[in-house]
Amino acid sequence: MKKAIIGTVVAALWAAAAMAQMKVNYEVALMSGTGSGNLAPTYISALRGGGVTQQHYGVLMGWAAREVDITKRLSWGAGVELCAAATSTTDYARFEDGAWSQHGERPSHVWANQAYVEGKYRGVLLTLGAKHCGSLLLDPQLSSGDLIYSGNARPMMGVKAGFLRFQNVPLTRGWLQVKGEVGYYKPADDSWLENHYNYYNHFLTTGWWLNYKNIYLRSDPGQRFSVTFGMQAACQFGGDNVFYEKGKEVRRVKQKADAEAFFKALVPGSGGSNAGDNYYEGNHLGSWDLSLDYNLAHRQWLRAYVQKPWEDGSGIGLRNGWDGLYGVEWHTGTKYVEAAVVEYLDLTNQSGPIHWAPGDHEGTPITTEATGADDYYNNYAFNGYQVRGMSIGSPMVPSSINNFDGYMRFTDTRLRGVHVAVMGAPSSRWSYRLKGSYRAAWGTPFMPRQKKATCTSLMAQLTYTLTNHWRCSAIVASDRGSLCGDRTGGELTISYKGNLTFKKK
Repeated sequence: MKKAIIGTVVAALWAAAAMAQMKVNYEVALMSGTGSGNLAPTYISALRGGGVTQQHYGVLMGWAAREVDITKRLSWGAGVELCAAATSTTDYARFEDGAWSQHGERPSHVWANQAYVEGKYRGVLLTLGAKHCGSLLLDPQLSSGDLIYSGNARPMMGVKAGFLRFQNVPLTRGWLQVKGEVGYYKPADDSWLENHYNYYNHFLTTGWWLNYKNIYLRSDPGQRFSVTFGMQAACQFGGDNVFYEKGKEVRRVKQKADAEAFFKALVPGSGGSNAGDNYYEGNHLGSWDLSLDYNLAHRQWLRAYVQKPWEDGSGIGLRNGWDGLYGVEWHTGTKYVEAAVVEYLDLTNQSGPIHWAPGDHEGTPITTEATGADDYYNNYAFNGYQVRGMSIGSPMVPSSINNFDGYMRFTDTRLRGVHVAVMGAPSSRWSYRLKGSYRAAWGTPFMPRQKKATCTSLMAQLTYTLTNHWRCSAIVASDRGSLCGDRTGGELTISYKGNLTFKKK
């Protein structure tokens, strides 16, 4: 499927260039990084589409795209991003032939990070393939990351449809706008999971699907004060589960991925068709999102936002305390400090410390129910909300790429943290970005830590623009603490951006 889509994208770009006037934007970049520790520091690897993870690496990236023309009623676009890399390996534990051993793992030497074609009619956009997408509300340069769909993991192959931009709601004269999308995706990370799993305990799930959708309402952004409110919802479904105990396979479960399962991922319905699935089919999670924007004088504007996560009905009903991401974003209108963000992340309530449902225990005389222990990003049938070990949601919650014991789930979903970031451009050639965070974690509701683990992360980036096309960037970053281990790293990137215009023959 991936090769077919890549071929289609390249053929579409080539054919269009030959037949009609077309502008193609492109970029070539060479990234090289090194450091101490088993992996790259948090602020080097986070929110970069899963392209940089290792301690030492050299990555050559090439990207080309034709953008959709938003001024035309009917338009199309396509894009492809190819990467070639040489990286260091990271050791993971595996149990085989009755003994534990260590084996080195690293990313592929060549991969397609993006490959997509898309078509637009009026305000509706249809996309086929893998395209990098981030948060609708949060700044990708400054935020710690969206809780549900952050752009931290590699893009997944799939199909999605939705509004290209916010659209005016009829009969509201522009004071109310709406935006939404829905898509189905295949992560294609089976080999990564199979290579990193320890084959000793818990389980391995491969071949799963993801359904993601969102809906947002926004008041007129042309006014001094505007409000954006909406919901994100995601569902992992399908796949094959293989369970192990002390190195021996004890059970296999094949989750359904038929038309009914696709529908129940879109519109949650009662389970029961899959083994052990007593409630809703699949792993459902999402967030309530709220953003308040205020335009100040002298090109300044201020945004306050909150994302309230949920795993089931208790979270949707806001019965999970103060859990959420709370942030303030300030754009100053000056060049020395262009923008700054301060965020607080709390995931410690999770609708309570325990979960008890009489339906789980046939014949029990206990009729009361305690709905809790949501265990964000984890599920009893899936290896966490991640692709190739990188969280699809917030990178502040360490995912399984950090589990060198080969455990393929999130180990610290009960977490609190503070994140700050600032950026500016003192001159037309020089710009900078600074980030810092502190996190404390207490394991999960089902596997709590006896003692909290902490991590302090720092990053500084300096960028120099040589010409309109050439740019050079340097990053230094570090992690300190027991949550992620001690890591220090640096990266140097040289990139060239341009565009080609093909005229009609």
